[in-house]
Amino acid sequence: MSTTVRAAVFSERGAPPRIRDLVLPDPGPGQVRVRLAAAGVCHSDLSLSNGTLAQKWPAVLGHEGAGTVDAVGEGVTEVVPGQQVILNWAPSCRECWFCRQGEPHLCEHALDRTVLPYAELADGTPVYPGLGCGAFAEATVVPASAVVPLPDGIDPAVAAVLGCAVLTGWGAVHNSAGVREGQSAVVLGLGGVGLSVLQAARLAGADPVVAVDVSPAKEELARSLGATEFLLADETLVRAVRALTGRRGADHAFEVVGSAKAVRSAWDVTRRGGTVTVVGVGRVDDEVSFNALELFHQARTLRGCVYGSSDPERDVPLIAERVRSGELKLAAMVTDEIPLEGVPEAFERMARGRGGRSLVRFGA
Repeated sequence: MSTTVRAAVFSERGAPPRIRDLVLPDPGPGQVRVRLAAAGVCHSDLSLSNGTLAQKWPAVLGHEGAGTVDAVGEGVTEVVPGQQVILNWAPSCRECWFCRQGEPHLCEHALDRTVLPYAELADGTPVYPGLGCGAFAEATVVPASAVVPLPDGIDPAVAAVLGCAVLTGWGAVHNSAGVREGQSAVVLGLGGVGLSVLQAARLAGADPVVAVDVSPAKEELARSLGATEFLLADETLVRAVRALTGRRGADHAFEVVGSAKAVRSAWDVTRRGGTVTVVGVGRVDDEVSFNALELFHQARTLRGCVYGSSDPERDVPLIAERVRSGELKLAAMVTDEIPLEGVPEAFERMARGRGGRSLVRFGA
């Protein structure tokens, strides 16, 4: 048995997707089929499509999704048909060395299924799921470990952003950087993840919270989500940040762009002894350099941040409390609601640094 759905199918690197029929198998043992309500368009999807990140073709990209369990395979007890869930693109095995060290976000097997076909085109051509999810489709089939029950009181229409942007941004602040009340924070890059970092820093009690972007049009949105200051990413940035932080520089800087230039800027705006957290996904050939003396003298910490160092089973309920209270705003980060056909335009907006999160809505 199988189910046929509409999907945005990418045939090769750099090519726009075509809306095609996708044949999904019924869920096998340990699997679930999820009927998608919405899918966020993440910069990682753009990186997969243009070759920055490895991807097998043809593929259905999209990994930030939410929907309803449509069917379950043998042995699945974690969720039941009719239950609303969020996709988890990096499910941990709970058994490898990293998982046993309390680092499930670094699980050795989290991305195993990305190299295995999960569906077919009408002519039988195998199709691969972007980051194991394939969320740019009306439905997908994933392991039961790749879904997280949607907590009560969360609007399912915007819940998709929890699956990547919010978990990554929240985790970057609370799990990776450990921002404390009263510390200063600079957020470079105000896409979906950057806006999540911004909100998480505000909720952690950071002060000031400095939002930085190349587009002045993002100032109003940034301030509405908690930025106390807004600066343009230009040659005056370092001096401006120091003026706001007692001439020391920021306690924390978050790079949410994915470029060597932005990493270097984050380093330069941070105080001696401060912390730089690299959240953005850059190219393998985009190298950032530091001299040996500054590494010693500045005594800064530079760290990467995969998926916000998060454990969705632990963190989603914590985040949900802040969403229900109104402190964490999901809908405000969504600047464009689009049909499945609008994915290429969403990619173009991201490449130009425009808007916050684009959200594909199914069945609207």
